[in-house]
Amino acid sequence: MQYPIWHNDALEKITCVEKIKVMQQNLDELENIAKDVFDDGLLMGISQEQLRQCLVDLMLNLKNTH
Repeated sequence: MQYPIWHNDALEKITCVEKIKVMQQNLDELENIAKDVFDDGLLMGISQEQLRQCLVDLMLNLKNTH
């Protein structure tokens, strides 16, 4: 997956290589987990559309815990 150029709230580009690397690793891990959830759901007979919507809803409802 091609990742965006990351910015902070002031729209300043994030340039720290380690921060970018960690973000990319986290997103790769999230993608793999989402694929597993999706594949397992399909094997259980759950609708593809419902699975996609559930994953979208999950992302849209994330809250900052800090």
